Amino acid sequence: MDDKDLEILKLMQRNARLTADAISDQIGLSSPAVQKRIKRLRDSGVIEREIAVLSPSKVGREMTVIVEVSLERENRQFLDNFKQQMRNAPEVQQCYYATGDADFILIVAIRDIKEYEEFTQEHFFDESNVSRFKTSVVMDRVKVSLDVL
Repeated sequence: MDDKDLEILKLMQRNARLTADAISDQIGLSSPAVQKRIKRLRDSGVIEREIAVLSPSKVGREMTVIVEVSLERENRQFLDNFKQQMRNAPEVQQCYYATGDADFILIVAIRDIKEYEEFTQEHFFDESNVSRFKTSVVMDRVKVSLDVL
């Protein structure tokens, strides 16, 4: 990757709908050169996917909670099982296996506290390997980003 690739990535992570022409105007490469670079970045996995970022409140996900989860047992099978369970849970936006006081940090988008109670019943109380979890309710989305550049 060179500086032009990084410029393309910076622009695309803020607006994936930019055309190659629009990007070429901003970085000083021809449109075919930009298209070729974007294809290479996609094929190599640098660009993992291109998505639409939705407004949670406008699609009925009024609440965001941050959950710290500690497991009873941490062998590979139990870790892999929990990871897969979180991948399959549509409410979970992000799941991090982390160091520190908790084994996992989750970002969960839900409609209301009742839905969160159902989520905890299914994924924490009914899961014998979860020893404890701590919940923080988000008061204000001050900054939400997945930008890395």
